Order: sequence, then structure tokens, then C-alpha cells
Amino acid sequence: MPPASAAYPADDAPPPLAPTTPLMRVFYLCLAVLSLILGIIGIFVPGLPTTVFILLAGWAAARSSPRLHVWLWQHPLFGSMLRDWARGGCVSRRAKCSASAMMALCALVLLYVAAPWWARASAIGCMACVLIWLWMRPEPR
Repeated sequence: MPPASAAYPADDAPPPLAPTTPLMRVFYLCLAVLSLILGIIGIFVPGLPTTVFILLAGWAAARSSPRLHVWLWQHPLFGSMLRDWARGGCVSRRAKCSASAMMALCALVLLYVAAPWWARASAIGCMACVLIWLWMRPEPR
């Protein structure tokens, strides 16, 4: 496990943020659970991002469920993603390489499926933009 930052020790999640209304709390909780499910599915399905959905789940859980928030923060797999992001938007090299490989595989598949040229070009262009942004993120120490 990576060393904890001074601001947020590994065992202590940052304090949750209270939503303004009970309805918003329910909305954020549904978003957190849905994002967590999609992130877990993304571990097994090429092309479906894991890190983005886990970050979204952590953000929404901090606004809806202190228990889910702490569980995500302390999770052996997901916690490191959240802690790295909290330390300045860092993304591990392993996550960058994994995302790059999956997007390259998806781009290759897109080149061979029957789809309009503009749809393939749009999808590949979006993946390229995401990869550029991702590789510009700092890496944890």
C-alpha cells in the first residue's frame, strides 16, 4: 500500500460533505452505487473505464453515505485510486498503461466493425483526448 499523505492518512478518509437536501442525498447515493457497479464491471470489460467510475463513486459517496465513503477509501483496490486522486489528481502508471491498452484494443475493434465512419472517428477521437489528458496527470510518488 502506498504511504499515506500528511493530509489524509490511509486509514482516515477525508470528512464527508453533507448534501443540502435529503433528496440530493438519495440522488448522490444512487450515483455512488451505480458508479461503483460500473467500475467493478470495468475491471472485466475492455473499454469500460474503472478509475473514472471509482473516482465518481468516491465523490458521490462523500456527499451521501459516510459509511460507503470510508469503505471505498479503505478498500485495498479502490482506496489507492481515491487517495492518489486526493493527493493532487495523481493517476498511477499502471492505471495509465491499462487504460491505454484497453482503448487501443477498442480502437482496433472499432476499425473492423460495421459502423458509420463518423461514429468510429468520434469514438477514437474521444479516446485519444482522454488518453492525452490521462498521461498529463501526475503520478503518485
